[in-house]
Amino acid sequence: MELQARLTDLAMMGASWVMWVLVALSIIGFAIAMERAWVLARSAADLDRVREDLRVSLAQNDLPAVQARLARSRAFESRILAAGIAGAPGGAATAEEKMQGAASLAKLQMERRLAFLGTVGSNAPFVGLLGTVIGIIRAFHELDQSGGKVSAGLMSEIGEALVATAVGILVALPAIAAFNYFQRVIKARLANADAIGRDLLAHLKAV
Repeated sequence: MELQARLTDLAMMGASWVMWVLVALSIIGFAIAMERAWVLARSAADLDRVREDLRVSLAQNDLPAVQARLARSRAFESRILAAGIAGAPGGAATAEEKMQGAASLAKLQMERRLAFLGTVGSNAPFVGLLGTVIGIIRAFHELDQSGGKVSAGLMSEIGEALVATAVGILVALPAIAAFNYFQRVIKARLANADAIGRDLLAHLKAV
C-alpha cells in the first residue's frame, strides 16, 4: 500500500513532464532525420555512369582507371566497388570478400543513429499512454474531491490525458516513417552496389 501511495503522489504531480519528454524526443528525432538525409544525399552517385566506366575499363582491362575515379567519389557504392577492385589481384573470391566487408561497413555507417528513430517510433505512443494514465488518475482524484460531480477541473484533467496520447502518436508517426524510408534507401543502395560488383566478379572469373 505504501508503494501505491507513493506512485499516486507521483502521478498527482501532473503529466506535463511527459509532454516535455515527447517534445524533446521529437526534436532529437527531427535532427537525426535531417542529418541522415544530408549524409545520404551528399554521398549519392551517378551509378549508371559508374557502371558504364567499369564496363569500359573491364573491356580494356584497365582497372586502375576506374579505381582512380572511384577514389574521388564520396558514394558508399563507390567505396564497395573500390574494395573489390583492390582485391582483384587475388582473384574473384578475394574481391568478393573485400566487397562484402566494405558493404557491411557501409551499411553500419548509413544506418548510424537510425536505431533512435526506430525506438522513438515504437515507444512514443507508450510514453503518451503514460501521460494518459497519469491524467486519468488525476481525473479520478478530482472527481473524488468534487463529491462525484462533474467539474471544470475534472474535464481539464481528462482533456490533458487525451492530449498526451495524441502527442505520443504524432511524435511516433514521423519517426517511424523516416526510419522506414531511410531503411529502403539504404537497402536499394546496397543492392545497386552488389549489382555493379557482380560485373566485376564476372570479369575476374572469366580471366
